[in-house]
Amino acid sequence: MYLCGPTVYKPAHIGHMVGPVVFDTVKRYLTYNGYQVKFVINITDVDDKLINRARENKTTVEALARQMTQDYFDNLALVGVDTVDEFPYATQHIAGMQTIIGRLIEKGFAYPLDGDVYFEVTKDPDYGKLSRRSVEEMLAGRASKPTTANATRPISPCGKNRSRASRPGTAPGGGDALAGTSSARR
Repeated sequence: MYLCGPTVYKPAHIGHMVGPVVFDTVKRYLTYNGYQVKFVINITDVDDKLINRARENKTTVEALARQMTQDYFDNLALVGVDTVDEFPYATQHIAGMQTIIGRLIEKGFAYPLDGDVYFEVTKDPDYGKLSRRSVEEMLAGRASKPTTANATRPISPCGKNRSRASRPGTAPGGGDALAGTSSARR
């Protein structure tokens, strides 16, 4: 089981505990019934929110992430969540993320636009199935007009924003390359 974990830029709150408590309970039930379950919660230890908060607190991103991650772990222990098998950190997987995003772009499932990378929703025949809305209906409901010619197609965030010199994954020389694609395209 995989649960998207916190972005560790501020102390944990009750909202951060709901998912882990539910998944912990599910894992316990499945294990009780004889299933082998691996439970993973990621830690997002780099993000603009983290970079900005570290700057505000006059500390490093790493120090803030370490402190807030420990706070998260302390809160998990307080509510009795103890079945998590792994806590992978985003910064330990940047190269892999870049590779995956690069492949999505190469295969036409994602595209760069104005410094970000977006999922090409028209490639997924089931896109909108949960909301019971077609891509055409979603486009018709757009609040604002596209800012570039490329933005006329439906867009959905794929997970990467324009690199900044202070962000891990930035292109060599601190340039303005896409964080998710700078290494993957070479």
